[in-house]
Amino acid sequence: MCGAEAHVLQRGVAIANDWREVRVIPRSRRDFLQAGAALMPAVTALSAASAVGQSPRMKFGGVEISRLVLGVNPFYGFAHFNNIYAQMMRDWYSQDKVIEVMRRAAEFGINAFNYVELGRGPQDWKRFVAEGGRMHLIPQVTAGVDAAKMVKELKPIALQRQGEVVDTAWQNGDMRSVEEWCKQARQLGVLVGVGTHKPEVIAHIEEKGWDVDFYAGCVYNRTRTPEEWRSVLGGEIMEMPREAYLASDPPRMYKVMRQTRRPCFAFKILAAGRIASQPDVERAFRTAFQSLKPIDGVYVGMCPRVKDEVKENAALVARILAG
Repeated sequence: MCGAEAHVLQRGVAIANDWREVRVIPRSRRDFLQAGAALMPAVTALSAASAVGQSPRMKFGGVEISRLVLGVNPFYGFAHFNNIYAQMMRDWYSQDKVIEVMRRAAEFGINAFNYVELGRGPQDWKRFVAEGGRMHLIPQVTAGVDAAKMVKELKPIALQRQGEVVDTAWQNGDMRSVEEWCKQARQLGVLVGVGTHKPEVIAHIEEKGWDVDFYAGCVYNRTRTPEEWRSVLGGEIMEMPREAYLASDPPRMYKVMRQTRRPCFAFKILAAGRIASQPDVERAFRTAFQSLKPIDGVYVGMCPRVKDEVKENAALVARILAG
């Protein structure tokens, strides 16, 4: 704190750390002018942050993370669109590109990453850290991955059971296996979360009172069985049913996320790239943050091959949340 700020505080002027909670209680005109001078550096810093689109933060466990969390899927070609698009991602995303995009995300205040231990992921992360990169990890834990080893080596702030694994357990009537995984993860000293594409999974866990800290929910229910699709579509079934995205799905997931007091992360808010025009992208981001709680965030994968998606998304989120 500079001398002017200290003097102002001593004269009874309260200055909050968060610019949105500034309360100035001057005792005199002189105090008022001094308070203004003391606040100017903070206001200037805020203006600079807004200008470059720094992602706003949320409290998550014992740390503050960006409400816009870097998604992992595009890095390794998990396009959830078609095989051509997936191959394009794999071809473009060399290790150099992955590191470049992660650094770019950090420039805009994105300080959390929904890591997954698949393919080249461990090697890319190791290089990012070796070159000075820092992000809070919220890994998706897939089937067969040693969670204890992951915590020991990567020091994540949280572990999230992957949605594909959870949804398969749900469809097989085996949610007990997911609950047991959560109990084991609890012993590792990190936050424990459950991912899913199905709102009813979150509702079930809430009803049963599981010991978990957060949820990650795909806003599109892309893991329906063929029978479920026929029920939804009046007997019809679409090509590539695992990658069908219904516009009526997001409100159902957002509703269940609002009803829990636990933090939630919404993902695939852009329908895995199907929502692409700028007005529609803005609408989807706005819908997400208007539908979620202040303690919630979004996972968004990015592939800035054509345009600077990192900068655009960070600026968009900053503008929406500032509004």
